[in-house]
Amino acid sequence: MESAPAARIGGDLGETALAVRRAYERVARAGEAIFEPGEPGDALFVIQAGEVGLLAPGRGDDPRLVARLGPGDPVGEADALLGRVRAARAVAMTDARLLRLDPSTVREMCLERPDIAVRLMRRLAERVGGLEQRLLALGMNDLVRPVARGLLRVAQPQGDGARAALTLRSLAELAGLSLRETHRGLQELFDRKLVRLVDDALVVPDRAALAAFLADGAADPNDATGTAARSGARAGDASLR
Repeated sequence: MESAPAARIGGDLGETALAVRRAYERVARAGEAIFEPGEPGDALFVIQAGEVGLLAPGRGDDPRLVARLGPGDPVGEADALLGRVRAARAVAMTDARLLRLDPSTVREMCLERPDIAVRLMRRLAERVGGLEQRLLALGMNDLVRPVARGLLRVAQPQGDGARAALTLRSLAELAGLSLRETHRGLQELFDRKLVRLVDDALVVPDRAALAAFLADGAADPNDATGTAARSGARAGDASLR
């Protein structure tokens, strides 16, 4: 990764002479690691161009993409501001330019340029909000998956789909959930159009789609987890630049 003195962040760094001496622009090639788990969180990065992915350990040896960040996004800010070691791996998804800032520089810049502090706080609030939505989605999946598994277990095949004449109580027993939890999980399957109620029977229009839903960990292109993982790739968003 190449380094060069940075020219600006949050405006012209000519107004912030101290930051000029400590801020450095980093150029990372696609696939290059920016930091690794276990390394000290001694700096945060602000993406100036390109995209950066945050990867966390997944099943087996496969890393899991937890965020894809774009221009204007901070990277590794929590580690730097809290003084903790890195928990995730940051990798350039494309050729990228970033500013590397140590915590003392960030503090001094925020004192000298309050607008930068406001923008950084706004970004951190967006991250927290996205995390809360992801946690809500994961909680819902804990209900949806047992309901879907129980339904597939007893549904009778009909063409590409399946049909099951079940009461809510019977489905709750199959899923190992309460009646209320089963109702919530079933409603989510209705909302995702994976299950329909037809003539007092539960109909699965496409068994393969429901099985894929389970195999993917109940991921959905429109759910909060997917949205959060893609939220950073906002070309032209320069709120911290």
